[in-house]
Amino acid sequence: MTRAGLPSRGLREADLDTPALVVDLDSLERNLDRMAEAALTADVALRPHVKTHKCVTIARMQLERGAVGVCVQTVSEAEAMVEGGILDVFVANEVVGAGKLRRLARLAREATVTVCVDDPGNLDDLGRAVRRAGSSVGVMVEMNTAENRAGVPPGEPFLQLAQRVESTPSLRFVGLQAYNGVAQHIRDHPSRRAATERNTALVQESVDLLARNGIRCEVVSGGGTGTYDLEAASKVYSEIQPGTYVFMDADYLANRDRFGGPFRDFDVSLYVLATVMSRRPGIAIVDAGLKAISLGNGLPVVQGGGALYKRFADEHGVLAPADRPLPDLGHQVRLMPVNCDPTVNLYDHLVGLRNGVVEEVWAVDARGY
Repeated sequence: MTRAGLPSRGLREADLDTPALVVDLDSLERNLDRMAEAALTADVALRPHVKTHKCVTIARMQLERGAVGVCVQTVSEAEAMVEGGILDVFVANEVVGAGKLRRLARLAREATVTVCVDDPGNLDDLGRAVRRAGSSVGVMVEMNTAENRAGVPPGEPFLQLAQRVESTPSLRFVGLQAYNGVAQHIRDHPSRRAATERNTALVQESVDLLARNGIRCEVVSGGGTGTYDLEAASKVYSEIQPGTYVFMDADYLANRDRFGGPFRDFDVSLYVLATVMSRRPGIAIVDAGLKAISLGNGLPVVQGGGALYKRFADEHGVLAPADRPLPDLGHQVRLMPVNCDPTVNLYDHLVGLRNGVVEEVWAVDARGY
């Protein structure tokens, strides 16, 4: 181990300094293969969202399996991907502010860049920034889904903004962004399917409206890990953008499949490895607290059961017994995050393990952005 905490290849998992963000490579590769096969079978484009892993190496693995490009959430993530050689990037979010728009417009000189809009003023600002940079940017008009987040309402407001995109020099209308984030976490499958179908019907109406007004909608993009199969099968969406499937987390595992059983389309591949650093009657204290694992959506799950992660401090997590004795001092435990995305953002590197041995160490290239 070096002072920076980077493990050498061949090191055993049991010898890793903790807390460490570890990836089971066999599970990761199965997840990548399964989603690629699902997209291919459904005949939809796969544009995975890299806000989950923020890692150029994993993005390349996704492209090698047929992804047409990647989604990012911020201009900084886009810059990190393009710097790493990923040259087709969709910022699946609105970009507001003169500085960010300048950076986005300049980036479009190096790569194919697409961005969401939902406001005429922002669209005008984007157009001016792109003209000044001498580049060209694709635009996806974002449609407001049932959750009432970003996006314009379907129907006439959507049409008017799309028409404005078409009349703005240096911008090209690409299509429609309709990601239903709330539906991803609806636990039972019938309700999740019903919410997705309601949203898809609104999307189809907007696509039809564009066609009646002579506007070609090249891409309809959306769909996450919880609903990817529903959008892919809809024949309305042409592109899906799941992200969490590469790692999975405790939140998605709480979903149910169409048979009422646990959602097991993908394997958990990401864990925070922690060490028991103190033992007291009835508790074990591990070295993974608020600074090591995201706790905004709930407390992590101890792999294999036997203990419950009950409370935390900045550097500590407290385990209580479940159905067996607590681990001894110095024993390592794997903690599964409830939300993997912000957990990854806490680390500089991912440690790839195969059969309990370090095989890869990958930078989290877009960390902090």
